[in-house]
Amino acid sequence: MTSFIVAALLLILLGLSYSQGYLGGRALAATGVRLHSRPRYHGILVAIWCLLPAILVLGAWALLGPGLMRAFVMSYLPPDVQELGPHQLNAAIRRVEAIASGYGVAGAMEPWETAAGVALRRMREFAFLVVIASAAGLGILGLLFARRRISPRLRARNSVEWLIRLLLLACSVVAVMTTLGIVVSLFNEAIQFFTFVHPFDFFFGTVWNPGFSTTGTAAIGQYGLLPLLWGTVMVAGIAMLVAVPIGLFTAIYLSQYASGRLRAVAKPVIEVLAGIPTIVYGFFALVTVGPYLSRVGSVLGIGINATSALTAGLVMGIMIIPFVSSLSDDIMRQVPRSLRDGSLGLGATPSETIRRVLLPAALPGIVGALLLAVSRAIGETMIVVLAAGNSPVLRFNPAEPVSTITVTIVNQLTGDSDFSGPQSLVAFALGLTLFMITLVLNMVALYIVRRFREQYE
Repeated sequence: MTSFIVAALLLILLGLSYSQGYLGGRALAATGVRLHSRPRYHGILVAIWCLLPAILVLGAWALLGPGLMRAFVMSYLPPDVQELGPHQLNAAIRRVEAIASGYGVAGAMEPWETAAGVALRRMREFAFLVVIASAAGLGILGLLFARRRISPRLRARNSVEWLIRLLLLACSVVAVMTTLGIVVSLFNEAIQFFTFVHPFDFFFGTVWNPGFSTTGTAAIGQYGLLPLLWGTVMVAGIAMLVAVPIGLFTAIYLSQYASGRLRAVAKPVIEVLAGIPTIVYGFFALVTVGPYLSRVGSVLGIGINATSALTAGLVMGIMIIPFVSSLSDDIMRQVPRSLRDGSLGLGATPSETIRRVLLPAALPGIVGALLLAVSRAIGETMIVVLAAGNSPVLRFNPAEPVSTITVTIVNQLTGDSDFSGPQSLVAFALGLTLFMITLVLNMVALYIVRRFREQYE
């Protein structure tokens, strides 16, 4: 209900402010005066002036409100409860919050808990009304201020475009800072893990057999990365062997040979593969593909386990076909038609034109599509959990069970584990390794893209 009221308030302010600004600009234009900006820019500028104060008030309350409510609850706690430890104190505060929200609590309620819950509920209602009224009031003031500034010489368009550039810059900064935050957090925890396990033993170890330590002060067992890394490479390699030829040939057919009607039907059908949940692919691999491969191996006299790198790679390859086909199709259709027409005009056949003109010209984009598919294959978890066998042993036979880095991260972070011990900290070292692999793939792809782009532009 609270979220609905906030959304309704913002929508009302948006509609009212934009209409006032737009009508004000239209009224000036109707007098025959030449305006610097069109009326829609006046509407957008007034809407920004109206919404910005309201959003700032709501954001400030979302940031400071929980702390203020906690301090309010603390004032109602008895002295003996306030002197409890952090865990017991937090539990007492959560009970009061549950009572205020109308939820049931375990055990009998103390009189002070009931009183604190009722007071907190009333305080929340009062604070919410104050915040909503403040947001609405400041929004109306911003609307009136911006509405009075509308004039023929008002550079509304310049102001709106400047604010849009500022918004785009803020989004870029958020994206970059998020990436840096992920890297820093992974790096800090990985460094802590390497205080338990030597980096050489981790990166070049051939045995993965982590033990469980009750104290968390020493590394029990072996933490060799190579079995997990090889399993990841094997599964991703099989997936790419399936996805690249099928996806690329599909893109060539759709972009060069298929009729418009067939393309309009076939491309959305292929892209449906990308929207199927990975758990469905994993179940399909476990129930259908794995047993089928095992039966085929028995007929041919080849031992193929139902859960193996081959099973996971085949199903994962089917999943990432749209990443290759759809992107490659769009890229090949963007190649200038003059290149293809010139090749055909010189006597080349359609197949020769595709091999010698179309594919080289579209190679930078195709490399980007393949990079996206590889990253998707390396980072996949659910299919590998169900279909690869979860066996962290260094094997070179794709028909046997393996384990990957992503599956091991899930295993190490599942359950009641201490995040200060090597059993959990190893997950951050594995995550950092995956990040470095993706970074290297990006660097290689950028090198290929720049080299061939200069050659064919």
